[in-house]
Amino acid sequence: MRILIEISYLISSALFIFGIKMLSSPKTARKGNFLSAIGMLIAIVVTLLDQHVLTYEYILIGGLAGSIAGVILAVKTPMTGMPQMVGMLNGFGGGASTLVALSEFYKLSGSVPTETGIAIIASLLIGGVTFTGSMIAFGKLQGLVTGKVVKYKGQHAINLLMLVFVIGAGVYVVMNPMTTLNLALLLTFISLVLGVTLVLPIGGADMPVAISLLNSYSGMAGATTGFVLQNNELIIAGSLVGASGIILTNIMCKAMNRSLMNVVLGGWDSAGTVSTASTTSQKGQVKSIDPDELAMIFDVAESIIIVPGYGMAVAQAQHAVRDLVNSLEAKGKKVRFAIHPVAGRMPGHMNVLLAEAQISYDKMLAMEDINDDFPTTDIALIIGANDVVNPAARHDKNSPIFGMPILNVDYAKTVVINKRSMSAGYAGIDNELFFYPNALMYFGDAKDAVTKLVHEIKNL
Repeated sequence: MRILIEISYLISSALFIFGIKMLSSPKTARKGNFLSAIGMLIAIVVTLLDQHVLTYEYILIGGLAGSIAGVILAVKTPMTGMPQMVGMLNGFGGGASTLVALSEFYKLSGSVPTETGIAIIASLLIGGVTFTGSMIAFGKLQGLVTGKVVKYKGQHAINLLMLVFVIGAGVYVVMNPMTTLNLALLLTFISLVLGVTLVLPIGGADMPVAISLLNSYSGMAGATTGFVLQNNELIIAGSLVGASGIILTNIMCKAMNRSLMNVVLGGWDSAGTVSTASTTSQKGQVKSIDPDELAMIFDVAESIIIVPGYGMAVAQAQHAVRDLVNSLEAKGKKVRFAIHPVAGRMPGHMNVLLAEAQISYDKMLAMEDINDDFPTTDIALIIGANDVVNPAARHDKNSPIFGMPILNVDYAKTVVINKRSMSAGYAGIDNELFFYPNALMYFGDAKDAVTKLVHEIKNL
């Protein structure tokens, strides 16, 4: 029986690995998600058999309640709500790890082995931070919590003190097995508060990195819980999630030319001072255009690259964009999408929205794959993106975004920028692209503006 259980765990782990591998490509992502789900199902069933559960009533009730909630969330949540969904699920993982660790500490109270004690403390710390941090991230994405950078005097010192306290209390708990549950509960409470104070200062535009990092935390929490329960499958699955999350976080930080510490400590350090200077020094004439005039420009163009941003997500304009693509392709135009790694509010946010609108994956190209094509492109259409297309990132050493890789939209023959207004992006600086001689501002809500453009194109 034991051999059969270990073989089942091995099969489950292999399915996790192949599933994650398939998630690297949009074409195989659905199959990868399915394989990972099958792997998790096998792991759950085998674990229940392995632990010789005496009564299944509570397990069945919990499993049924969780399944119903999962189905409702999957059916009711629109694709535009995926960032919030991911953030919330990360939090659930951290919360579950915290509860399991507390339960195990209570069960072993008075006789906690050193190794298990270390794992319990790590699980309480990481799980607690993940739970409340993810809930704050969810609140920011949902608009329940301000998406701005929240700073207060002494915030870093306070966070450091809380972290030192948790670690110190954890060491005390490990060295004194007779410790009561009260200290573990206090340690958990401080960890929960730390999750809030760590994520609250992170601005809304940094949420892709924050979500990725919290996803990694949830994996680490799961892995430490695996050590608590001495479950190899949980250790493997948690390690896979933790490692992949850290790798993705690192990739996204590089795409922003920022360190992880800079993001965690609360956004652009110089944003407050640069904004005023940039606004007053920016000179040039902005040229706006109406949909009928813009339609005529598109009519004579041969190649178009569309750059989606958070503004497209907010306006839920992805279906209107699909209609635009269909209208242009019906006239023989070549249309593609340029996706910046940190566009939107979660990793792959733009890809998810465009896929939901039934736009082919083949049309979605990463920054490094399409940047060299802008000089030979007739029109670069920017829908709701700002800082990721600001040329100041290349040459202005005083700019907070200096050095950040951007999409080379300004090299296109004509650049069309769809925005509600001339307002600055998250970095707090004006976009000098708006003043370029080859740039045209197409003002309006993304969905309405694109819909009007499609109407005019069809009437030509």
